[in-house]
Amino acid sequence: MPLARDVVKDLAVEHGACVRPVQLRRTDLATGATEPVLVPCGHTLASVCPSCAERAKNLRAAQCREGWHLDHEPVIEPDDPTDDQKWWVEKRADAQAMRDADEACGDDMTGWDEDLAELDGEINTAGMRGNVLPARPERRYRTTRRRQDAPPLPRRNPDPRTVGKTYTTPDGKTFRPSLFITLTCPSYGRVTSNGTPVDPDRYDYTSAARDALHFAALFDRFIQNLRRYCGYDIQYFAAIEPQRRLAPHVHIAIRGTISRAELREVIAATYHQVWWPSTDTVRFDGAHLPIWDEDKATYLDPDTGEILPTWDEALDAIGPDANPLHVARFGDRFDAQGVLSGSKDASRCVGYLTKYLTKHVADCHRAENGDQVRHVDRLADALRFEPCSPTCSNWLRYGVQPKNAKEGMRPGNCKGKAHRREYLGYAGRRVLVSRKWSGKTLSDHRADRKNWLTQTLGIPPTDPTRYTWEPVTPSDQDHMPTAQRLLHVVADRIRWKQALDEARRRAQGQPPPKDLSATGEEAA
Repeated sequence: MPLARDVVKDLAVEHGACVRPVQLRRTDLATGATEPVLVPCGHTLASVCPSCAERAKNLRAAQCREGWHLDHEPVIEPDDPTDDQKWWVEKRADAQAMRDADEACGDDMTGWDEDLAELDGEINTAGMRGNVLPARPERRYRTTRRRQDAPPLPRRNPDPRTVGKTYTTPDGKTFRPSLFITLTCPSYGRVTSNGTPVDPDRYDYTSAARDALHFAALFDRFIQNLRRYCGYDIQYFAAIEPQRRLAPHVHIAIRGTISRAELREVIAATYHQVWWPSTDTVRFDGAHLPIWDEDKATYLDPDTGEILPTWDEALDAIGPDANPLHVARFGDRFDAQGVLSGSKDASRCVGYLTKYLTKHVADCHRAENGDQVRHVDRLADALRFEPCSPTCSNWLRYGVQPKNAKEGMRPGNCKGKAHRREYLGYAGRRVLVSRKWSGKTLSDHRADRKNWLTQTLGIPPTDPTRYTWEPVTPSDQDHMPTAQRLLHVVADRIRWKQALDEARRRAQGQPPPKDLSATGEEAA
């Protein structure tokens, strides 16, 4: 016999309802009335919430379709500021002027900095993005001279356009094709058809781990080089996922076309250098680890008692003639296909870009035999002690204090996502979208779908300033248990679906359906 709660959860998934709804309390400021509202959890993994993950996937697909074949420049104009927003910025300006005056007198700035941070938060709460005074972290500059083993990269005069070229056929028809590109990592050794190494002892797991850790930076460098080479502001929608050999690769939808020869030239000239301290020598391992000094808030050598080099000191020790810790490059093999708007290939490519967005990186290719399991284990072992960032605790293993070091850090126990098996070294965003792709943010696309639904159902828009929202905690009297929330969302989804079907029938001029009995037969 099926369990009743499992049936309710299956029904929620079947009707597209969230299986982990969050209960909020909405208060009408005009009347003072309160009511419970269940909102979706918004998770993007199908293993957590299939319905929310599917909605997020469809939203990304709509974003990809809307921006891929634009034939006009997207207009990105911010809204005019309100009087309230101007008031907050004026108050922030006065506070900054007084803070700078006190700093010139040598006063302590701790209180001022706290007040300015609070004002910045109020500015964002008022509906403004960004920061009026962005922080400028200290940057280390190295030579921009290109590596001798990389071919030169020609540059064209920049053109501010974002749309591709328009081509005209002899009979007068015009079309503007776009491009679908797949880039992969280089080879680390021969692999079999199931993605496992032919010779695991000769497979370069260290390079595979480092390429995965720095894959996002390599992709950014590729887009930068592509824009310089082509001479216009190329727009892209990219999705990153693992190959069967577990190395990351990227699918890119690009607005406009580029020849294969030009693309091959840009790929060959693209690289990313990682200027981090050397990890060739393991200084501390096992129980022999650096000691934390509470008085000095620093790590000490357990043998000599000397303070370990800080992160900045380790970077300063990298001389001008030193080699980078790692140089990431794309592999020689790539794929590029021209795609026309509205074609079957366009729909197929959009589906391919969003195919694995509802899964963890490691879940895209499940280990089905012992060789694949051992391959995952070896890659995880290579990632365990590989530093993932300047703040990674693994730097202690090589005699360097991590950036912002604190007590309790141990090599091999970094909390970064890149070291976890479900991420396989890549902990960045799975979807990478350029700012001028569709002229809208993901929130704008979500609002468009909501507006379409409310207009179709004939629901008038609500004033967001009329209500206040607050979470409902388990200790509140109006808190609903999980099973009760599931029953509510299933009933709501069924009711909404019936209302949407009825609205569509009215729009098409179809008569309303006859009343049916529980058996599906016409009622007497």
